Amino acid sequence: MTPDLQTSIAREGREVTPRMIAATRQLFAPLLDLPDPGVLRDVPYGPDIRHRMDLYPGSDGVARPVLLFAGGGGYDQDRWPDAGARPDNVAAMAACRGMLGAVMQYRLAPEHRFPAGPEDVARAVAWLRDHAADHGGDPLKIVLVGHCTGATHVGGYLADPSLHVGPAGGVAGAILMSGIYDPRNATPDDGAKAYFGADRRTWGEASCAVGLLSTDVPLLFTVSELDPPDHQTQAAQMVGAWGLAHAAYAPMHLLIGHNHVSPVLSVGTPERDVEGLITNFVRRVTA
Repeated sequence: MTPDLQTSIAREGREVTPRMIAATRQLFAPLLDLPDPGVLRDVPYGPDIRHRMDLYPGSDGVARPVLLFAGGGGYDQDRWPDAGARPDNVAAMAACRGMLGAVMQYRLAPEHRFPAGPEDVARAVAWLRDHAADHGGDPLKIVLVGHCTGATHVGGYLADPSLHVGPAGGVAGAILMSGIYDPRNATPDDGAKAYFGADRRTWGEASCAVGLLSTDVPLLFTVSELDPPDHQTQAAQMVGAWGLAHAAYAPMHLLIGHNHVSPVLSVGTPERDVEGLITNFVRRVTA
């Protein structure tokens, strides 16, 4: 990352606010450097109005690995409310780099509480296993990428075998970026209460940390240098628990210079550190 860009990101601070998100988006939007791979908007993968995904199929006719992206935004809100700000750059990048790219929406609290998120990931994976081949994807090479709330939902899916739509969850691997893996150790804000319930004593049921430690699915974790304290704590606890469980360092990458949202926004720009992590992981687990 260039020193000027790193300084500009640091100037926005760690707190995740609409202003910080907008300012960080403005830093990266002029840098986007992706050809238009074509897109199928709002493809339904389930019965709810938010059971929709955008597909970026590419055009070479080869059966491609599939990258399914679940973005952030909160358990009870959507911080990507306009189409121009949706994080489709991750799925578009995937299509431009030889994959079938997909980005999913998911249901929100308070109408839909835990485990709605992991259930929606299961629905999306099941749909791709059934239909990816129709769009140039290999249904046996699905890789999940979740950011923030999306990472929590992806982690919840992987940790609950009762939701799995195939062996090892029906996926080849998963990247979890700045997720909350044990909500008991996170700030009980209004969004978390709306999703996990008002009684924090029940939040342990939503923890995916133990399940992630025992999964056979190849994993990659990231945390940003300028992530808020909750995400830093979750990453540190995962590293410690992974070390005890596996006698090895966790597959955790510290993204120097990044804040909470900049890793996603940097994908498809000349700042290729995060993009490289994603594409190299996909190549490794789908080879």
